Amino acid sequence: MTAQKGKDLLLRVVDGASFTAVAGLRARQIAFNAETVDVTNADSAGRWRELLAGAGMRRASISGSGVFRDQASDLRLRQMFFDGIIDAFQIVVPDFGTISGLFQITSLEYRGDHAGEVTFDMALDSAGPLSFVSL
Repeated sequence: MTAQKGKDLLLRVVDGASFTAVAGLRARQIAFNAETVDVTNADSAGRWRELLAGAGMRRASISGSGVFRDQASDLRLRQMFFDGIIDAFQIVVPDFGTISGLFQITSLEYRGDHAGEVTFDMALDSAGPLSFVSL
């Protein structure tokens, strides 16, 4: 796989029957995490830790910063945050695939410089199973 442009990683939110981009993200990150379940006991070989396969909680988190495309996009995500709405989002990773599922906005921060535009930082956490479709 060759190097990819960071700008091609897209975050979209459900809009009726399809997905639409709602913000111009300048920096973004997606992380997958899984907790382990320790089943080590007195009979564990050499007293090495043993883990239970397929157990534990899995989650994904997404964070990004940038500028909103328009006033409607800002309003929609801001309202989703204040109402605690869980909705379908889609993350497109170039030459890798598309991750889709339910997410909740867990952080929404605004900032602005005297000689610049208003920007935001946003974080989302998964709220259910995710699907993956490779490209």
